[in-house]
Amino acid sequence: MKIAMGNDHAAVEMKLELKEYLEEQGIEIINVGTDSSERYDYPLAGFQVASLVAEGKADFGIAICGTGIGISLSCNKVEGIRAFPCTEPYSAMMARRHNDANVLCLGARVIGIELAKMIVDSFLLAEFEGGRHAERVALISEIEENADAFRKKHF
Repeated sequence: MKIAMGNDHAAVEMKLELKEYLEEQGIEIINVGTDSSERYDYPLAGFQVASLVAEGKADFGIAICGTGIGISLSCNKVEGIRAFPCTEPYSAMMARRHNDANVLCLGARVIGIELAKMIVDSFLLAEFEGGRHAERVALISEIEENADAFRKKHF
């Protein structure tokens, strides 16, 4: 498994700890964003992570900023990305199972490292269930591809 992992300046420590944790499990990490405490804007890191996933260069992404919110908004601007901010393991599991989420976003100022590890594990161990959920993910993709056509077709 290959994961793109990126962050802003607020999340350097969490990213580096998660990177080490995942590498110990044999997971390859593509490290983007910053490893410095100097200002680094989260849209840059979010775009890097999301692009690597969208281009198929990474299986999943983990994007980290202070809250996980701003970086998730940035990731979701890249076509084919279903990113979500998460603060507990159940939602991480369900985002994979029901939404085929491909980028997990964490808030380094919101959760601690041990909880972050549990969330990451839940995200990576879960599998997309397909079925009725695939139909909903297809609707999300349809909106992404052409919102005007979606509006005309469904409303």
